[in-house]
Amino acid sequence: MSASVETLIRDYWHLVAHRSELAKPGDFVRLSWAAGDLVLYNDEGVVIAFDNVCPHRGGRFFVEDRGNARAICPYHGWSVRGGEVRVARREQFSACDLKKAVLNRYVTAWCGDFLFAGVAPVMSLEQQLDAFGTRLSDIAHDISAPRDLYKIDFQANWRVAVENALEAYHVNSIHPDTLAPMALCDDTDSYAGLNSAFHARVGNQRTARGLTALRRFFDIRAGFEGYCTYYIFPFAMVSSTYGYSYSLQTFFPTAEQHRSWFYSRLLSSRAVEGTETFSETLLTATIAANHQIFDEDHEICRRVSHRYDLDNPERIYASSEERVRFLATTLQAITDQAAANPLLKRAR
Repeated sequence: MSASVETLIRDYWHLVAHRSELAKPGDFVRLSWAAGDLVLYNDEGVVIAFDNVCPHRGGRFFVEDRGNARAICPYHGWSVRGGEVRVARREQFSACDLKKAVLNRYVTAWCGDFLFAGVAPVMSLEQQLDAFGTRLSDIAHDISAPRDLYKIDFQANWRVAVENALEAYHVNSIHPDTLAPMALCDDTDSYAGLNSAFHARVGNQRTARGLTALRRFFDIRAGFEGYCTYYIFPFAMVSSTYGYSYSLQTFFPTAEQHRSWFYSRLLSSRAVEGTETFSETLLTATIAANHQIFDEDHEICRRVSHRYDLDNPERIYASSEERVRFLATTLQAITDQAAANPLLKRAR
C-alpha cells in the first residue's frame, strides 16, 4: 500500500460499527481494507477487533460479512476466546513456543454506541472527534438495530469516493430521481478538527411535510429536520434524512490504488412502541433508495480518470465543494508533516 494510506490506517481511529451490530456473543462484522480483513467480534460479551488471520497456517476465521458464529478457523480448529487464540490438540506443539501464537489485535474505543478501531492512533478518540464527539454519541443513542449491509467493490481510489460523498454539487446530474427531488436548500458546512459536516433543509415542501409527519413514529432525540452527513476522518460517513435511520458508510482503501471497498450499514432509529410495522415499511423503501444512490455514485466515480491528480494544488473547487478542499488541505498537511519529521516518535 502507499505510504500515505499506511499512515492514515496506522495513525487514526476508524469508525467501524454500531453496538447493535455486535449485541450478542458471537456476533461479528468483517470489513476489508488495505491492511487485510478487519474482524469486529463479540467475544463472550466483550467486543474486540483483530486481523482475520489464524496465526497457525493463515486460515481466515470468517468469510461472511456479518453473522453470529464461533471464531474458529476451520482449517485445524484453532479458535478465539477471551481475546486469545485457543490451540486445538495443544499437545502436538510441545516443541513450539505457543506464546508467539497470538492474534493481531487492534485497539478499540467507543463514542457512545459507535465503535472505533485503530492500529496505533497518534491521539485519543476524543481529540480526533473534537466537537463532533457529543453529536455522534447522541446519534448513536437513537439507533436501535442494523437493517442492511451493502458492499461495493468500488473501481475508484478511496479519495474519489470520499470526495464525491463530501459535496452536493453533483446531486442534480447524478441523482435526478433519488436525491435531487428533495431540492436541498439552506445548506451549511461545519468543521471539527479533521472532520466535517453538511446540513441542508428539504426544499420540496410536499416532501418536507411528509417527512415531518413521520416524526411521531420515532422516539429519537438527535434527528435533524433535513438531510445531514458527518464525515469522520479518514474513511467514514454517517448520513441521515430526518434521523429516522442512519447510513454508516466506510470507504476503505485497498492495496490497489484505483480500487476501494465501500460498505453501508443501514441502522434503524428507535421506533415508538406499536409502530414497528410502519417503521419497517419505511426502512424497506429507504434501503432500495440507498442502493440506487450508491450505485449511481459508483458509476460516476469509476469514470474519474486515473490520470487526474488528486494532490494538485491548483485544483478547482466550487463554493459547494469546500469540504473537498478542506480534505485535500488536511491530507497535504499530514503528508508534509510526515516528510518533515520522518523519525518523529508518535504519541501512543
